[in-house]
Amino acid sequence: MKDTKHDFQSVTDRHDTNCLKWDFFKDDLPMWVADMDFKVAPAIEKAILKRAKHPVYGYTIVPDELFDAYISWWDRRYGFRMSREDMAYSIGVMPSISSMIRCLTDVGDEILIQSPVYHVFFYVIEDNGRKVLENELIYENGEYKIDFNDLDEKLSKVKMMILCNPHNPIGKIWSKEDLARIGELCRKHDVVLISDEIHCDLTDPGAKYNPSESLDNVITCLSPSKSFNIAGFQSSIVHTKNKELLDKIKTQMHIDNSDSCNVFATSAVTAAYNDSEEWLDELREVLYENKMTVKEYLTNELPVIKLVECDATYLLWLDCSDLKVPSKVLSEFLRTNQGLFLSAGIDFGQNGDNFLRMNIACPRELLDDGLARLKAGVIALNTINKGLY
Repeated sequence: MKDTKHDFQSVTDRHDTNCLKWDFFKDDLPMWVADMDFKVAPAIEKAILKRAKHPVYGYTIVPDELFDAYISWWDRRYGFRMSREDMAYSIGVMPSISSMIRCLTDVGDEILIQSPVYHVFFYVIEDNGRKVLENELIYENGEYKIDFNDLDEKLSKVKMMILCNPHNPIGKIWSKEDLARIGELCRKHDVVLISDEIHCDLTDPGAKYNPSESLDNVITCLSPSKSFNIAGFQSSIVHTKNKELLDKIKTQMHIDNSDSCNVFATSAVTAAYNDSEEWLDELREVLYENKMTVKEYLTNELPVIKLVECDATYLLWLDCSDLKVPSKVLSEFLRTNQGLFLSAGIDFGQNGDNFLRMNIACPRELLDDGLARLKAGVIALNTINKGLY
């Protein structure tokens, strides 16, 4: 393991903190939901403690300071310059998408997503009375690609497409060429394109994601919540150059009461983007080492499971097709037999049923424990199935 200035190896006990990951299901080792078991960057902790010392926690406005932090971050990290007038505040990416579904589509409309994809996309569409239309990604030779012929045909049937860039759960950074082609097809069919880019900072060292903002017909959802492990502060923005769409979105988010600001959010966000860049870059190194650890372990100890190659996020997509067991059955068996909770691939779409999703954003001690439990669970299942693999 490489030396780091910040501590990414100490295990922090998160039990009894009303923690969704560790307290809700009471599993021994939860490696499912997308939050990290690392301490936040020191600058963020310092900023929160400073704000907490002021003993009044009333209603809070969203200051320009917060938007300036976003603008500076995207400019220096990705070479994209945003304008304040093109941005709107929201309590989260999924609340933003929910509001956009309500104000830019009608009940009964189909909305296109690319499965396997973040499971909440399915819920937010269906819970708003719309229908899911899937442009299933093509999985060949261990890699995913877009079926553009199918995408072209299905975009003719919808008003909205929701893109995930980088893509969760497959961890793929979409190329500039892929993004340009998606943008062209959405323009061709007059489709509103929403891009969830919440994992954009979590790329392999030396790799950078390609902002969808280069397209002139996209609405982008951004947040530091995954990159800096501050999802509990519920803070994000929506960005688009289309003023007409932005005005509609702002109105809907106000109706939905999703445009208010947590009293600590500005402190957390500004400290993340302005003062925690070194921490993030060290984190990316740690996550890459964890991924290589998993890859080596599977190759040497558990070759029946294969790691799908990826270049972003801390969520690994594991190809378990050789096990010949439905992902929900496999996931539940690992929980009951080993106390290990990995996400069942079918939650991300029917074409994800041969896979499990594994969160590796944790100290090495927990990762090693998780891999050992995974192997033990597969061995136990194979014994029950009388050596089918």
